[in-house]
Amino acid sequence: MKNLVYLKPNVVIEPLIERWYAWSHLISPSTAAMNITKRHIEIMNSYLESPELHSEAIKDPKMLGGPFMDFKEDRTKDIKSLMESTFVRQKDLIDLSIAIRRLVLLLNKEAKGQSLEDLYDKVPDILKGYVELVYDLNGNPSFRFYEQLLYKSKFYNKENQSIALWITNNDSRPFCLSTPRLDEDEVLHLNIPFEHKFIDEISKMKRTPRPYNEIREMLGDLNETEEALFQKFFTEIPSVPYVKYEGDCIRMRYFGHACILIETKDISILVDPLISYYGYQSSVEHFSDYDLPETIDYVLITHNHQDHILFETLLPLRHKIKNIVVPRSGGGHLQDPSLKLMFNNIGFNNIIEIEEFSTVNFSDCQITGIPFTGEHSDLDIKAKMCFHVEIGEFSLLFVADSRVLEKRLYEHSQAVMGDVDVVFLGMECDGAPLSWLYGPLVVNELSKEHDQSRRLAGSDFNKGMHLVNTFNPSEVYVYAMGQEPWCEFISSIKYTDESNPIVQSNHLVNECTSRGLIAERLFGEKEILYKKKNKK
Repeated sequence: MKNLVYLKPNVVIEPLIERWYAWSHLISPSTAAMNITKRHIEIMNSYLESPELHSEAIKDPKMLGGPFMDFKEDRTKDIKSLMESTFVRQKDLIDLSIAIRRLVLLLNKEAKGQSLEDLYDKVPDILKGYVELVYDLNGNPSFRFYEQLLYKSKFYNKENQSIALWITNNDSRPFCLSTPRLDEDEVLHLNIPFEHKFIDEISKMKRTPRPYNEIREMLGDLNETEEALFQKFFTEIPSVPYVKYEGDCIRMRYFGHACILIETKDISILVDPLISYYGYQSSVEHFSDYDLPETIDYVLITHNHQDHILFETLLPLRHKIKNIVVPRSGGGHLQDPSLKLMFNNIGFNNIIEIEEFSTVNFSDCQITGIPFTGEHSDLDIKAKMCFHVEIGEFSLLFVADSRVLEKRLYEHSQAVMGDVDVVFLGMECDGAPLSWLYGPLVVNELSKEHDQSRRLAGSDFNKGMHLVNTFNPSEVYVYAMGQEPWCEFISSIKYTDESNPIVQSNHLVNECTSRGLIAERLFGEKEILYKKKNKK
């Protein structure tokens, strides 16, 4: 390849940690440790005991998103090898997980309201200096991590990170939290950390060509087969040109799930990026990364779930993003790791932490954090935020998966913020039980009854209508339903017309429409232009 080349539009840059799909709980050392022992190792053990069980389970739609590996053929030998590698390469994190469990049991047994000072001597040795023992005001014992120190320790190992390059021709993929990425003929594995500049430089080549040798020189040695595969990811065919929005309106583009792009001719804001690819036939019309501007002023992250923080989308966009706004965490608790620290440690240095009702101001735009309740199984998690975006005098409220647990909270919020023009509301109102996402972090026994009652659920009709009645929008859009085919590998959601979230959201859309409001459940892609109202 002697001429200038582009990266093909449907090349996937898939981030992995020890061959498992990288999501936020695999970055923070404490949550990573717990997921390795109570998710990865347990799933691998289960597969090795009965690959046939996994093969049958993945055929059952009711088992979608369950702890079953999705392979087309028997991969027992490969999983055994991955298991052996895990015990060697992840030994420090496995030891950390064991120590965390021992600490929880220690506090259960011995912290009865007396001073905790004497218990520091009994803290597992590898945790000493990394945790503070605490009570809440009612005498319940707990602990918090000095999370920054964990990132500086042996428990954060960038050598466990890698990327897989491959070409996608459809939206079908196994559920990523249960199925590791094993060796395949058309997948190139590169052992580089997520902060590596190679990711930025190769991502730029989707729009800006450069000599093949320049990008090739950023890698180490490749064998003949790997070299040939790497060359397949490039083309001399020019990319689709991006046309910058230069209109006088506010343009809203829906990219699928909870991903919304808000643009004027001067600013761009991208919410919860999860974006599909260009260059292949899809069953659903959709925008792709080719429809993003050259510079994204602000990315807004609503909460720390795998379908709202997607590194597969964010890492290739890193060179475009000026700022990422994240909710501040609670300060070192296992279930609530710092998003700022996480992003900082994978190469994002432009992170703005905000709390409820704090603001970010730029140009004629103001971004304000609004309380996000529910959808986190009643756990003490602070890193979740709705966003109120005001451009001139036009306002949009992104509620994400917030569930209205106390009506007066949003009534108080409306008294501060005022009415809004547009509400975006998630209505996945059934949700998975606590154990589906947070189970690996739980040490004490969790009864099935409690597990099933504490769900990752968004708003239903009644709770959604309370938001409509409170903020008085002229337009209401149901989003973040995970219905698009390119979301299934991360959300594991498949609805029918009888599914409760569909029934509930239909009811809300119909009720809003009957009142003369514009209302729709978004799917695939959508573009709307709003007349900009300048502040008086």
